[in-house]
Amino acid sequence: MLYGRLSDIFGRKAVFLGAVGLLAIADLLCGLSRNPAMFYVFRGVSGIGSGGIANIAMIIVSDVVTLEERGKYQGIFGTMVGLGNLIGPFLAAAFIKRPTWRAFFYMLAPLGAFAGVVSYLFLPNKPPTATFKESAARIDYGGSFTISLGIILLLIPISGGGAYFEWNSPMVISMLAIGSFSCLLFLVIEWKIAKLPMMPVTIFANKEVVILLIHSFLFGAVYQSCIYYLPLYLLNARQFEVLEAAAISTALFTFQAVFSTLSGLYISHFNRYGEVIWFGFATWTLGAGLCLNFDRHTSPGAIIGPLMVIGTGVGCIFQPTLVALQAHSPKSRRAVIISNRNFFRCCGGAVGLAISAAILQAALRSRLPAEYAYLADSTYALPTDLESGPSAERVYDAYMHASHSVFLMQVPMIGVSLIGCLFIKDQGLEAKEEASSGEEEPQGTMLGLQDNTLKV
Repeated sequence: MLYGRLSDIFGRKAVFLGAVGLLAIADLLCGLSRNPAMFYVFRGVSGIGSGGIANIAMIIVSDVVTLEERGKYQGIFGTMVGLGNLIGPFLAAAFIKRPTWRAFFYMLAPLGAFAGVVSYLFLPNKPPTATFKESAARIDYGGSFTISLGIILLLIPISGGGAYFEWNSPMVISMLAIGSFSCLLFLVIEWKIAKLPMMPVTIFANKEVVILLIHSFLFGAVYQSCIYYLPLYLLNARQFEVLEAAAISTALFTFQAVFSTLSGLYISHFNRYGEVIWFGFATWTLGAGLCLNFDRHTSPGAIIGPLMVIGTGVGCIFQPTLVALQAHSPKSRRAVIISNRNFFRCCGGAVGLAISAAILQAALRSRLPAEYAYLADSTYALPTDLESGPSAERVYDAYMHASHSVFLMQVPMIGVSLIGCLFIKDQGLEAKEEASSGEEEPQGTMLGLQDNTLKV
């Protein structure tokens, strides 16, 4: 959320370049890490940078094209995300096969530097008129601290409760209590104290905005759970090689990329988004349900089919929901709506992964043979010395049962999103865009182009 407001205060280009530089430096430091603690810290820093890049890139697209054209360009943006997910598994598989994991980060750092140079040369800029001191005074420091503290303290027990520590332990109870209080304090700060709040509470007065933000949360939860735990099923339960698993996963990302573009073109042509979102969630719900048929002997073709269906649904949801959010919001809140949407999606992803990990570990503990019970504490890779025999079969069956449990969790989550579509009214792509919001656009938002006048 903070990136959206920072770009309002200091300008899109400056904040975008800062995020790119942060990512490039953090990736380089990841490759140079000498112990796990250093690596985890720098990976966290790289996440801060990558989050900023995703946010500001979407905001810039919204700055330079009209709402009517935004579906097409946000669809292309979603296609790039899908292509990145398509290429990523093969790159990861290639590096996994060799003891050169550091080279992966050495590769990312110069790519980030190159992106920074290109952005510096070609992104137009309009510096903010306020002084740095005046701009810095408008940053929502209290909100940034309280929401960060709250999320961290809530996610730690959610992800580790019942696995690494007891739910009724003083540490878990304390973290949940302090985390919940921090989140409530954040809402009070945004409501009553912050000069330029990251999450203006008035955005929740719009029913459609609330539903779409819930959609974003559930999207993140199910999507991250799917793309993370599907490979575990392919590798551990189905016993595919790494490259085979990567090749099968491409079905999802290929269809995501294709339908992201097609859905964007449809929205721009017909000035409607409602049926696209409906179709996306219905298709994804169907695909998630089909995944429940997976077992230890499912053929690659029978796996690829449901993944194609899921990819179709994801492509029709990822960016169209963003266009819908902007259609239900005034222009002055463009950046804050985008950043809050991405915040909800990322929080959903973190919660979805935490819940999936807890489900997987609980299922493994109930099914693994005693001599392999320790695998539940890792969940990621089978031991290299696992030989064929009754114990090995029980291990594979345990991973199959655990994967099925995770897939089962995903179905009602995405089904709730489908039901939520009943409460979204498609009002086209013009009403809020032309209406006066009564708010002053913060300084530094423009890129040196007349707002929303670029038509291609």
